[in-house]
Amino acid sequence: MKKEVGHSFLARLGKTKLRPGGIEATQWLIDQAHLTKDSQVLEVACNMGTTMVQLGKQYGCHVVGIDRDPKVIAKAQANIQKNGLADLLTAQQGNAFKLPFEDNSFDVVINEAMLTMFADEAKEKAVKEYHRVLKPGGVLLTHDVCIASDIDLEEIRGRLSETINVHVYPLRKHEWAQVFNQNGFALTQKSGPMSLMNLRGMIKDEGLGGTLRIIKNGLKKDSWPMFKRMYTFFNSNAEHLNYIANCSTKEE
Repeated sequence: MKKEVGHSFLARLGKTKLRPGGIEATQWLIDQAHLTKDSQVLEVACNMGTTMVQLGKQYGCHVVGIDRDPKVIAKAQANIQKNGLADLLTAQQGNAFKLPFEDNSFDVVINEAMLTMFADEAKEKAVKEYHRVLKPGGVLLTHDVCIASDIDLEEIRGRLSETINVHVYPLRKHEWAQVFNQNGFALTQKSGPMSLMNLRGMIKDEGLGGTLRIIKNGLKKDSWPMFKRMYTFFNSNAEHLNYIANCSTKEE
């Protein structure tokens, strides 16, 4: 039987913020973009459209979201309709490696918690595509996992992959910088402790009631083994794992 992937498991428990640095890191990234109602935004791996809806409500800008999974696109479309934002937001299937858009189409590209999932060559391929569709001076906002110590890279990658049932390839801070700098971007970075399975971070992201609901669901018999494994791993390795938010400006 196929094992459940970590982010899908947490979503099933009721977790709505599935980014390594939670709402704090996402908001920092959004602030760097200086969005207006005229901004043209692309979100790659939009999932259920949570960030899209936030941007539509907060800034009144046009956002296109893409994801490879038709099931989450359906959820994003329902979320857009529920919030009355169909005139501003569009969700469609799409591939990060072959974006269905013309060169220089967007002011901002957002891609959270996805590049970590790609092997190093694939990271570069995706970043080149983001560079292509961005206008000169446009910004790429990414949010991923960062190795924060001198622990062996392959060891921590392997243990993290085993814990969340999917292969992941996080980098150290300077290695993340190289990915963007070598592909035509100037970079500003922010990093800090992961909030994904940290109790204080979960309360900040989900509120007390939401956190208690997640824990209650995690304690159920069918969920407890994976919930315990993830909670133990992320908290016992907090010194090794950070989030990293990268604001990369396409050089003109």
